[in-house]
Amino acid sequence: EYIRKQSLVNAERFISPELKEYEVEITGAEEKATFLEQNIFQQVRNEVASHGKRIQHMACIVADLDAITSFAEVAHRYNYSKPEITGGTDLKLENGRHPLIERIIPGNQFIANDTELNSTNDQIMIITGPNMAGKSTYLRQVALINLMAQIGCFVPADSAHIGIVDRVFSRVGAQDHLQKGMSTFMVEMNETANILNNATERSLIILDEIGRGTSTFDGISIAWSIVEYLHGDDIKGGPKTLFATHYHELTDLALVLKGVKNFNVQVKEWNDEIIFLRKIVLGGTDKSYGIQVARLAGLPDKVLHRAREVLFNLEKSEFDEVGVPKISR
Repeated sequence: EYIRKQSLVNAERFISPELKEYEVEITGAEEKATFLEQNIFQQVRNEVASHGKRIQHMACIVADLDAITSFAEVAHRYNYSKPEITGGTDLKLENGRHPLIERIIPGNQFIANDTELNSTNDQIMIITGPNMAGKSTYLRQVALINLMAQIGCFVPADSAHIGIVDRVFSRVGAQDHLQKGMSTFMVEMNETANILNNATERSLIILDEIGRGTSTFDGISIAWSIVEYLHGDDIKGGPKTLFATHYHELTDLALVLKGVKNFNVQVKEWNDEIIFLRKIVLGGTDKSYGIQVARLAGLPDKVLHRAREVLFNLEKSEFDEVGVPKISR
């Protein structure tokens, strides 16, 4: 038996009771499927929740295993050594390497460097040298080796004797903070203030060109006083500090503070060019090689020639009546 369902211009549509039942079932099938999915999801969720603590415990175990196996793999693959962790404040690294940069450089061309610091006689390293010589890389590698050792990882060095540090402080790079309305120099000073107010004898600090965001004399004055502040005394040592700078005046601090030692990144001059040797050696330097580095960057010869003239007169303190460097003849 058929029942008229719909009349059209040139057709009539009919339906039977059996087709009507199928239509109702199909129409409600999607709703039923959604309802069943929700019920199944709720059951699974409840079952998982009932074993939540066990699952979290297993996840932590798997995470630990993942970290440990990763440590083992990288140590074996890249010839890392087991650090000796002590309760003292000494830091001694033999042929330390930067764990990332040594992988980027092709072959075995990364230059390893030694480090020896403590909270008394070898507390602060003043590191001078030209841009691009490797000062910042050296600072970062020392900090990274300390962090790697204290999380239980072998380290990229031939040997490492590391006293546990309570914090690793870093002031590197130069950037402003537009959202907070802070200039590059203000950001630098805020971060430096945090370091000075919180560092202890057991801390490790890396400082990269503090004071460069302001005038030369202000920058030197601030950098000088920061080193004096960080320097320990006969009763209490200070935080182990690596201080990279272009202010060669800071090398004089080694004459008045027993815990300050001067180091520089070796370069070799060759036909008005410089070759970066990347080796940290004892002693300060009085040359920045800024013009040579600018030449490597591709500045026009006219600019470089004029820069040499101005530099010559600045070094000879030759100025005209309004304080402008004279043109050399």
